[in-house]
Amino acid sequence: MTTPADPHAGQRVLRLGPRPREARLSAILIHGRGASAEDILGLAREFATTDVAYLAPQAAGNTWYPYSFLSPIPQNEPWLTSALGTIGGLVASLAGEGVAAERVAILGFSQGACLTLEFAARNPRRYAAAIGLSGGLIGTPGTRRTYTGSLDATPVFLGCSDVDAHIPVERVRESAAVLRTMKATVDERIYRGMGHTVNSHEVDAVRSLLSAPA
Repeated sequence: MTTPADPHAGQRVLRLGPRPREARLSAILIHGRGASAEDILGLAREFATTDVAYLAPQAAGNTWYPYSFLSPIPQNEPWLTSALGTIGGLVASLAGEGVAAERVAILGFSQGACLTLEFAARNPRRYAAAIGLSGGLIGTPGTRRTYTGSLDATPVFLGCSDVDAHIPVERVRESAAVLRTMKATVDERIYRGMGHTVNSHEVDAVRSLLSAPA
């Protein structure tokens, strides 16, 4: 069976909260492997915001790319490019509704966190926030990070367990260092024994970021 050139094209986008142009902030939420847009919107409800417009795209087959984020990047094509294009398309769509990137937060968990951070690094500008919950920049160990441009003090939150079966803590720390060189304001938190999940401290931190003036 031939893989489509843009495998995530035409997938649905779920929404929660006010219309983007009426919201104080918009947040693009990227679900993890095997999960769904509904799942990540469930997490959004824990943030207990009333003035944030949430947009949650759905991955084809519930998976944004087939192999580990630590695999060689070409192995995850064309799914990876399609997934990053999905985020870019939503940022552009919001701009068309009058919502500038400075009022757009991007958040992901696990595979979605990896996409969030990779998108921000490849498309640097000032965002309301970039939030990676249990994730890191994509590519094999030793991947050269040749990103150019500035994130212009974008608040970046990275939260992860010290031992995670899917996310090496070294990759989280490397990602934080790379994003700092791109002028992001990085809050890196490593939690002892948390596992591959989201804890209440992370929920509180995200709520604070989403409540900050845009």
